[in-house]
Order: sequence, then C-alpha cells, then structure tokens
Amino acid sequence: MTRPAALRTLLTGTAAALALLPATAQSDSINVFNWSDYIASDTLELFTAATGITVNYDVYDSNETLEVRLLAGSSGFDVVVPTSDYMQRQIAAGAYQPLNKDLLPNLVNMDPALMAAAAAYDPGNTHGVIYMWGTTGIGFNVNAVAERLGEDFEVDSWALIFEEENIAALADCGVTFLDTPIEMVPAAMNYLGLSPTSTSEADFNAAQELLLRVAPHVRYFHSSQYISDLANGEICVAVGWSGDIFQARDRADEAGRGVEIDYVIPVEGAHQWFDMLAIPVDAPNPEGAHAFINFIMEPQITAAITNYVWYANANAAAMEYVDEEIRDDPAVFPPAEKIARMWQLQPYDARTNRTLTRLWTRVRTGQ
Repeated sequence: MTRPAALRTLLTGTAAALALLPATAQSDSINVFNWSDYIASDTLELFTAATGITVNYDVYDSNETLEVRLLAGSSGFDVVVPTSDYMQRQIAAGAYQPLNKDLLPNLVNMDPALMAAAAAYDPGNTHGVIYMWGTTGIGFNVNAVAERLGEDFEVDSWALIFEEENIAALADCGVTFLDTPIEMVPAAMNYLGLSPTSTSEADFNAAQELLLRVAPHVRYFHSSQYISDLANGEICVAVGWSGDIFQARDRADEAGRGVEIDYVIPVEGAHQWFDMLAIPVDAPNPEGAHAFINFIMEPQITAAITNYVWYANANAAAMEYVDEEIRDDPAVFPPAEKIARMWQLQPYDARTNRTLTRLWTRVRTGQ
C-alpha cells in the first residue's frame, strides 16, 4: 500500500534521529503519561509506523496526580508532560534526567523566544521541551455580559472581575474564580500595578484586600466545574485556563442553545504556562523516549496536535501547517505585544506557600 505523502516525509525525517539510537530501542515500547484529551487521534499510530516503537499511553487530569506518581519513584513512565512550574520543583527533587540533545535534531524547529521563556523554569532547557502552552485569562458568555454591562462594554481587562461595580452587576448570572491562590493572587497583584511574581508581604496584603472586596460576588471557587457551567449558560464569567475555555466554547457550539463563549487575555497581562515533554530519571526506555519527543517536534505532527486540541505550540516550523482559523486566533496564539506582558510563575518556598494558603482561606471564607 502506498503511504500518504505526509507520512513518507515523517519517515524520512525521523530516520536520522533513529540512526543515533541503539538498535533495541527502535523495536521496543515506551510508556507515555499525558493530560487527557491532549493529543491528535493518529499521533501514536504515526509514531509507531515511523519508528517501530509501540506506545502504552495513559492519561491524568491534574499536575498533582503526576507529581505523586513521579515522586513515589519507579513510575514506569518514559515520557511525561508536567506544567512548567511543577516541573521546576520536580527537577529540584531529582525526578527527571537531562535530555540528550544529540538525539533531538528537531530542536531546531522550536521557537527560540518561547524556549527561552520556558528556560525560566529549566535553565538551558536541560530537562524538557515545550509540548503545548497556554494562558490564564477570562472566559465569558458574550450575550449575558452585554445584557448587564452594555453592548459597548469591551471585555479586555481584569477590571471585569476586579472592579466591584462590574462583578456585582454580573453576580446574578454567575462569576467563578479558579480555586488556587497561585493563579488568583498574582492576577490581582498585576491588576494593582504590582509585580505578579512578587512575594512581598505588602503586595500579598494588597492583593488580599482586592480579592476580599470582590469575593462576595463570586458564585464559587473551582478549577474545573466552570467548563461545563460556562458551556451550559449556568455561569457567565470564569477566570480559567485557555484550553478549558475553548473546550467550553466548543461544547456550547455543539449544544446549539445560543450560548456564545469567548476568551480574553487581559490587556494588563496574564500568566503564561508551558506543558513540557520530559523523561523521568528512572525511565525504562530513555532512548525510545527521546525518539518520541523528537517525533512530536516534527512540524506536521506538532501542527496536527494543535489542530486537534486547539492549544498553542512552540514549534516555529509547524506554523505553516496549523489551520488558519487557529493560527489567526489571538486567544490561541497571542500577538507579541500581549506575550510581552505575560508572566511566568516560580515555585514558592514553604513559608510563602503557608502565607498564601492562609490568605486564600480568608478570601474563600470571608473571615
């Protein structure tokens, strides 16, 4: 049977990398642990066709789940996909092995600026390669917000939820916040003109005061329930992760109930996060893991994943293969001026974590 042209290209492009691997790895299997609904339907099949390496694929739905498996030791996984700030502290705990970049010739396809941003968590990009990336912003029901704030009100700022007049007007249709201080506190500090990465007590107190003013108008604090509620019209505004909001938008469109969902990256700035491909220190087949990571960095493969899951990628060579609708969507691929105002979180030390936990408990309970 004649192979499709795209697959023939991938087979050719992968051959050089495979030649560097021990012969055993080329017919072996690997174990991959990834987020749910986060890969194209044919990626694994194409990888096996190109390399002869089969994939045992499992999924998770939180960084905490992955972290427990990794730090317990002997996870059995060859490739995992931690979010960058979690990855940073896992590197410190010795959870990952350094990448052998000689086995990753497709690194030349990666966007230097985005890889440099990811290096804030992993100096020199020693342990990981960007898989997909996104932002934390505001999802909203277009019609419900317009009904309450006016057709001329432009949803482009954290003011939508941090100005009490606005959030109070939206309270009846439902506003939700992520249930995590590491997202909400930096966003509040950013809106106040403070550094979102600050750990000063004064800046935390200022953020707490702002959050306490608006918290009475928040329907609930949760980090996943907002997806279905936004899609169903049960709420009208959610602070959430970009991919979740796009998922809610797709569900709303499929339901055909007239619920129009949009997503905005606030003009003041937003948290930019990266999901990374990494190899656990005790991976059974690190050679096969390198082959998988290199394959994912094939431009057509990266583009196919973006086209399937609607997440931004960091593969500059893949952009010509990304669907125009996605490539031109500024909510998926923000313009340079918005990227310049984004921040990357750093892990807090134990003392700061305790401070944030106390702060957040007071915000959530009002006490």
